[in-house]
Amino acid sequence: MDERLAFIADYRRRDSSMRALCRAYGISRKTGYKVLGRYHADGATGLGDRSRAPHRHPQALRAAVRTAILQLRGAHPYWGPRKLRARLQLSQPETRWPAASSIGQLLRQAGVTAARPRVLRAPPPPVTIGRAPNDVWTIDFKGWFRTRDARRCDPLTLVDDASRFLLRCVALAAPTGPHVQHCLVQAFREHGLPRVLRSDNGPPFGSSGGAGGLSRLGVWWIKLGVRPERIQPGHPEQNPRHERLHWTLKQETALPPRATRCAQQRAFDRFRRIYNHERPHEALGQRPPASVYVPSPRPYPAQLAAPEYPGSMIVRRVRHGGEIKWRGQLVFLSHALVGEPVALEEVADGCWHVSFGPLLLGCLHADATRAGTSRSARSSSAACTPMPLISTRSNEPPNCYPCRRSAVLPMYPAGPGGGAPLRALQSPPPG
Repeated sequence: MDERLAFIADYRRRDSSMRALCRAYGISRKTGYKVLGRYHADGATGLGDRSRAPHRHPQALRAAVRTAILQLRGAHPYWGPRKLRARLQLSQPETRWPAASSIGQLLRQAGVTAARPRVLRAPPPPVTIGRAPNDVWTIDFKGWFRTRDARRCDPLTLVDDASRFLLRCVALAAPTGPHVQHCLVQAFREHGLPRVLRSDNGPPFGSSGGAGGLSRLGVWWIKLGVRPERIQPGHPEQNPRHERLHWTLKQETALPPRATRCAQQRAFDRFRRIYNHERPHEALGQRPPASVYVPSPRPYPAQLAAPEYPGSMIVRRVRHGGEIKWRGQLVFLSHALVGEPVALEEVADGCWHVSFGPLLLGCLHADATRAGTSRSARSSSAACTPMPLISTRSNEPPNCYPCRRSAVLPMYPAGPGGGAPLRALQSPPPG
């Protein structure tokens, strides 16, 4: 700019012609007259550098398109560019909508979005993958919170793994087994039965007080013909789709919480309707889950049937204390199995698998429980649990892990030879 001011000063002194002046400054006469014209139009401020950007851009978004995008974003503040574009294409197919990257740039310019840091992707979890609707359902409690009237709210969510269809989203008063069972009965009657139902290990889905980690809910599922599947303790990343749903649910319904539990349930119902029928899902080709999900062909039965076992297995009914009678001794299984039939199958010399329906509860080493053995031999008889239920290697026999630490039952064998206490079926110690 200083050189341009000097050029104007020399020009105004009229010491040389325009041709000579331009030659002295190393510019063409066209550029010289352009600088002179800008000075006459805007004064000294017109001699500064100007933007080289074009005045008009042929690919710029039209005002109507920008308004439609920002309005939809305002209605769904947690939808990203790809979901917004898919929804606009579905609702207004005659309009040519910009690419998702252009929509993202518009959102950033409007100040309604912020870039999130990239996170490392975890390897696929060792769980059953739902390939079709109703192959796998997942159930979990979102972290509880209090509504504005200081009452506790425990949201229970039930999701179809393959289609991402949100089957239930209920604000329960307490996370207990009867509340969960009532919710599941309604879902089973409306949508049918799944093949697998995955949960974590906490109550009321699992129990640490018996073989196989079975709770009363788990026993009920097995009698319905639904296989329970549990993730490894302390690993919620093995249920990633459900955890991602909880993040969206919290953003759109619980920040901030509603005034009452009834108002919170209305927010959940609205979220479920939009999530299932309007919100595009990238894993489904930007289709909403309702366009993929179909009800299960397996109806909810009017009566429960006890598991049936082959004639080669030995069947025992669990007593009121959670034990079975085996070779003159009482072996504790689980209080959740009271009154239910369990099967024993010898898989190796002296090693018996104890099962309830398709679920392996544990392995019983019965070689030291025969009548006539010494007190020390009977007290050393061990029980162990199978490998974790999360394993999908159905073609391999379950491993047996002899327990080093077993809880001694407060009861004594009824068979001859004395009163050595029996040991329960428990998980192997760490390490």
